[in-house]
Amino acid sequence: MDTRTIELSEPAAAVSHETALLEKIASRQAVIGIVGLGYVGLPLATEFALEGFHVWGLDVDPVRIERIRHGNSYIGDVNSAILHGVVAKELLRVSTDDAPIAEADAIIVCVPTPLRKTKDPDVSYIVDAVTKIQAHARAGQLIVLESTTYPGTCEELVAPMLADTGLDIGRELFLAFSPERVDPGNHTYSTKNIPKVVGGVNDASTRAASFLYEQVIDHVHPVSTTKTAEMVKLLENTFRSVNIGLINEFALICNRMGVSVWEVIAAAATKPFGFMPFYPGPGLGGHCLPIDPIYLSWKAKLLDIEANFIDLAARINASMPRHVVEKVATALNDEAKPVRGSRILVLGVAYKRNVSDIRESPALDIIKLLAERGADVAYSDPHVDELHYHGVEMGSTELTPETLGAADCVVIVADHSAFDFQAVIDHASLVVDTRNATKALSGRARIVTL
Repeated sequence: MDTRTIELSEPAAAVSHETALLEKIASRQAVIGIVGLGYVGLPLATEFALEGFHVWGLDVDPVRIERIRHGNSYIGDVNSAILHGVVAKELLRVSTDDAPIAEADAIIVCVPTPLRKTKDPDVSYIVDAVTKIQAHARAGQLIVLESTTYPGTCEELVAPMLADTGLDIGRELFLAFSPERVDPGNHTYSTKNIPKVVGGVNDASTRAASFLYEQVIDHVHPVSTTKTAEMVKLLENTFRSVNIGLINEFALICNRMGVSVWEVIAAAATKPFGFMPFYPGPGLGGHCLPIDPIYLSWKAKLLDIEANFIDLAARINASMPRHVVEKVATALNDEAKPVRGSRILVLGVAYKRNVSDIRESPALDIIKLLAERGADVAYSDPHVDELHYHGVEMGSTELTPETLGAADCVVIVADHSAFDFQAVIDHASLVVDTRNATKALSGRARIVTL
């Protein structure tokens, strides 16, 4: 984008602030602040630093800050050698203090947005981040929210808070929303080549945010408003959640009918149009799929709309860990063994293959339900050394012929590529495979699938 030829319809004050910001971005003089250095923030901070921007990364966790300062990445998608390089060049500096916000020309908020126990949005992390920005806000800054949230958050929550600074939102202080689309463990699509959706509170905000992301991301797609951009992320993950809920329900029906759901899906996928394969599993996990559709459902209820598809899919997906436990109980019963006292080895406690993230992982519910039935439960996960969850304290068990042979039942929950599934079925006697990881394999074990 040539900042000299932009046609603006905003008042003169807005033109001067916007033009100054765009020129700073184009010349790499803009300082970038990233609030929250998790799966979204750290990769983004690294990309900006690699493009020659000076970046301040802020996080409340002092352990994360120290690891970054030593060039030691805790995010699988960020290479430690690359991280060390940008830190050594002082292109990326980090702090637990919020003072560097005053130095930043563009501030991107990437903080968590969990659900409360009452299933309504917990935006306290956003409020805390915006409160810190308020204290250091100045004319000419751009604030972008990336945290997944309910539609209207920028307009109804963030903009009024920033307006309390006395700065004119959209003219002196620019505000936009750009949904994060990170897929941890995906080696094909990363921060740089996943298209970026951007929507601002006005045209100037959209232009500024789009131009910022164009410096580090291959394709930027602007939309008309912040609310539109907020809805985009919710549609993406609700689409997945509903379709996974459908296929999980289909798996339950196939199970009752004695039909392999995996064979049915494989056959249906031969149709070259009108069908997209989704696969059943032990339940949803991670920081998006189990949570994002609930944000939309919550907002819909405020508008007196029942989000029936969304709520039904959430219930079906949430029921899958209990279904897996019932499969284990039935499989053990066929071996004349009760769940109580049986040694059960869970393979994979991360929410999906080849990541270390255990947030909302169905494995945690499976372990808890099995333990409540009196099982002697252990787990093995090459990406998760220790597990601390609702009173459960255990370490990962080394996967050996002896540990496999000693288990009354092995339950495959996350199909990490590091697992040798041939060895699993060669040495275990009973395997409940929730991921179809043992397809086309044969060995000693009796295999039970969803």
